[in-house]
Amino acid sequence: MSAEHRSGIGYDVHRFGDGRRLVLGGVEIAGERGLEGHSDADVVAHAVADAVLGAAGLGDIGEHFPDDDPRYEHADSIELLRQIVGKLGSWRLVNVDVSVIAEGPRLVPHKRGMAERLAGALGIDAPRVNVKATTNEGMGSIGRGEGIAALAVAHITRDS
Repeated sequence: MSAEHRSGIGYDVHRFGDGRRLVLGGVEIAGERGLEGHSDADVVAHAVADAVLGAAGLGDIGEHFPDDDPRYEHADSIELLRQIVGKLGSWRLVNVDVSVIAEGPRLVPHKRGMAERLAGALGIDAPRVNVKATTNEGMGSIGRGEGIAALAVAHITRDS
């Protein structure tokens, strides 16, 4: 019996907004300005969701949880990620790699917590989730500190 493998890429970006809490990878980062969005605006969870959906050929997060649907206003993106994993059928998630692009805040103290929260939602062990952080070297809207972006890759497999 052979296995079938697929990969998907996800990207998300949100601008900073007043009066919002900052949630990245399911971790609230206290004392920081939050991101604007219909849900909790967790760019990390959203990028991972799109990577998983893309790998499985299931569209994108907006198709499953439209931003004009009041049911998803202020939604917990980690819970949405759990629901997406439930749609995978016979596919098994192998690993996820995510890069967070932001001029601030400093994410090193939060990366392990993000990996653990994402892994819990994805149903895999935390070492199979890699979270990295980088800046945009002062270039563009992210470099000017206007928001945060995330890019993710997910790998899935199933026996064929």
